[in-house]
Amino acid sequence: MKTKKFRVLAFSDLHGSEAALKVLARKAKRADAVICAGDFTVFEHNILRIMRKLDAIGKPIMLVNGNHEDAMLVAEICKTLKNVKFVHRKIYCGSQFPEYAFVGHGGEGFDTVSEDFERFASATTKRIRQLQKQKKKIVLITHQPPHNTKLDYIWRHHGNKSYTRFIRKIQPVVAVCGHLHETQGKKDRIGKTLIINPGPKGEIVEI
Repeated sequence: MKTKKFRVLAFSDLHGSEAALKVLARKAKRADAVICAGDFTVFEHNILRIMRKLDAIGKPIMLVNGNHEDAMLVAEICKTLKNVKFVHRKIYCGSQFPEYAFVGHGGEGFDTVSEDFERFASATTKRIRQLQKQKKKIVLITHQPPHNTKLDYIWRHHGNKSYTRFIRKIQPVVAVCGHLHETQGKKDRIGKTLIINPGPKGEIVEI
């Protein structure tokens, strides 16, 4: 019997677009879960309304903040929502999808190294390795793209080397990112890891 694929609707850089929200709500009907890679607002304008609309999609949503959102504010709002899980600096294993573990890190802008992420990665690598031994598939969610890929190149590479090193070491099945509007819709690979910048209207990825 063929194993059913896990379908994730990934999106990034919504920036409060009502039109894109409607598209996401339609596409989510064909997905098992949703991933948001940050910048879902314009500097937190209407953040509560937007997050409630995301929650109303009715699917599990794993979300990180972008450089337009404060992590503490997003965390507080998520406490009031049923479906949106804030996974910044966390490893999230949902009971709805026992074969997968989501590793998140939001924020960041154009720094080529993230000391915050490296501290987080150092503290959690052992746990991630244990999850992989349990046959869990790791999904990485960041706002900034990893360095030296098609997703971070705009006349030069603007991505994060800390993310690239982590991907090379851990080899998640998918790495979802955003931030650079110019590379929306592009995909690349680091080793076995598929890297995608899905853009505001999202893309369904089978993993």
